[in-house]
Order: sequence, then structure tokens, then C-alpha cells
Amino acid sequence: MRFNTGRIYGLARKESRQILRDPSSLIIAVFLPLTLLFLFGYGVTFDPRHYDIGLVVEQPTPETGSFTASLVTSSYFRVETGRDVRDLESKLVSGDLKGIVVLRADFSRRAFRRDTAPIQVLVDGTDANTAELIRGYVQALWASWLGQELSSNGIDYAPPVSLVSRLWYNPEASSKNYLVPGSVAIIMTMIGALLTALVVAREWERGTMEALLTTPIGRWELLLGKLAPYFLLGMVSMVLSVGVAIWLFDVPFRGSFWVLGLTSAVFMWTSLGMGLLISTISRSQLIAAQISILSAFLPAFYFSNFVFEIDSMPAPLQWVSYIVPAKYFVSTLQTLFLAGDAGGVIVADTLVLALIGLVFFMAAVRKTRTDLE
Repeated sequence: MRFNTGRIYGLARKESRQILRDPSSLIIAVFLPLTLLFLFGYGVTFDPRHYDIGLVVEQPTPETGSFTASLVTSSYFRVETGRDVRDLESKLVSGDLKGIVVLRADFSRRAFRRDTAPIQVLVDGTDANTAELIRGYVQALWASWLGQELSSNGIDYAPPVSLVSRLWYNPEASSKNYLVPGSVAIIMTMIGALLTALVVAREWERGTMEALLTTPIGRWELLLGKLAPYFLLGMVSMVLSVGVAIWLFDVPFRGSFWVLGLTSAVFMWTSLGMGLLISTISRSQLIAAQISILSAFLPAFYFSNFVFEIDSMPAPLQWVSYIVPAKYFVSTLQTLFLAGDAGGVIVADTLVLALIGLVFFMAAVRKTRTDLE
């Protein structure tokens, strides 16, 4: 291991000029993360949407009119009415409607008996999650309407259990508040790996590696000189992504920016180290880019708790998640944004990230060749 700051600075300066001359690096570092963040931020959500449902009233009465008004004014549903279930079943089969609510002819007579509700709810079970949401919303709407009707008629209505909900860390119960920070981690995993995955492979493709090997530069100097400009570029990309998350998507940030900067630097070191390892193994930029997407983005998406719950996976897949850097950075970002500087979580995640980054960098040094043999 040898270091010469002059050689490292010279190589870093050369890479910086290469970045300015080659717009692809700037596109990867600036435009690609912002584009992906817009797609994730606006396109991925677990919040309730306006579900299209049908409503059939067999016998119109004041009670059915009151319940219909509650259903129509709900933010959860867009209601299409019909005279008969058979009029709407075809739309349920085709997917135009997600469910059908049927108010039976004896609705008014049985509504206040408190034994069985005179309502039938038909849901499309193709998407089990949506079907369960619709069933739960109709059930909650029925309980709320029944309580209001009984109270307005002077009848004491006391539900068997009174629930008071208090949500910690995400009181708005908005999926955007944890999906956007998680998407920043996923995007920066891919960006960091892509930025350096092409570095050494590009030298081999263009035939300039031979010129570098004629100099007295060592392996550590070679990798550090190439890493430095892309580290700064990656941190700029990280700042832009966090800024968009806070000021455009209005995600609350409850942590410290200096903690965010430190943990982001450690993660960027890890992500760039992965890209350097890929770059030293492959001599083709195309192959290096493909490997980086397969080894960085896909594991980060599936094994980071971003969308898929790791605890519900089989044990072998849970073990795989422990070596995925994005898992720890997703946890860190979501903690910083929603809970604040929770040292027990952030310190542990950062130490694991630093260890994984060291492994990547040591492997890249070992695989880096300083001769043509």
C-alpha cells in the first residue's frame, strides 16, 4: 500500500475533466435520480385511492338515501348507481368496478336491529389487498353512519369498544412520508454503482489503461483517484434528491443534517465501492452497467424493506437481506426523516454500511490489475 497525493490529485483531476467532457456521467448523477424520484414519489403510494364501486338500492327510503349520501361523499369511493345487481356485475367482472354495495329491500326495517346489517358487499378478489380495503372501508362507513343515525333519533349508541388512535412518527399516516426517503436510498444505490461501474471498464475499452499502467501509480492510488470525483458527484446527487424530498414532496425531516451528511457519505463510499469492484472485474462498459443494475438495483428494491416486508419472507431470503447495503440506508433515511436522530438505529446501520464498503473496496483493490498479463 502506497500513497502519493500528487498522483492521486492528478488522476482525480483527469477524471473530473472526463466527467465534464462526457455528459453521460452528469445525466446519471443529476437527471436520472430526479426523474426516478418523481416517478417513485408520484407513482408509488399505499394511500387509499378513490375506488370505483357500484351501488344498488332495491327499495329507496329516507334511510337508504342517508346512507347513499355518506357513501357518495366519502373520499374513498367513486360511486356508480344501478337498479339491479345484474346491471353492474359485468363491470365488476371487467374490472371497471372494484366492488358493489347492495342495499336490500328490507334495509330500513333491519338497519337499527344491531344484529345483522342489511347490506351485501361484493368485491373483486383479483387484488386481495384492494378487496380487503374496500370491505374494511364499507364496514367502517356503516358503523359511523349507524352511530350518527341512532344519535340523531335520540337513541343512545355506545359501541362495545371505543378506540382512540395516536400515530407516532408519521401522524399523517401518509405512505409518501416513508416511501420517498426509501426511494432516495434505492435510487442512490443504483446511481452510485453506475457512476463507478464504468470507470475502469472505460479505460480498458478506450485503450488508455495501458498508458496508466506505464506510470508508477499503485492500486490504491488508482482507485482513490478515480473514486474522489465520483464521490463528490454522488454527494451532489444526494443533496438534490433530499432537497426534492423535503421541499417538493413536503416530507418532514426531523433529524440533523450533519448526521444525514455523515451517513450519506458512508453509504456513498459503500455504493461507489460496489461499482468499482464491478468495474475492475469487467472490461466492457455494457457488461459493467448490466451487472451494476442486476447486483445493485434489484437486490436493493426487493431486500431493503422499501416495498416488500423482509420479516414475511422465508428465512433464507431474510439472510440474503443482511448483505444488501440499501437495507441499512433505507432504515437510516426513514429514521432521520420520520423519527429524528435515533442513535441506536443510525449508528448500527452506519457501522454495517462502513464494513460492507470496506469489503467492497478491499476486493476492488485485490482485483485491480497493474499489468497487462
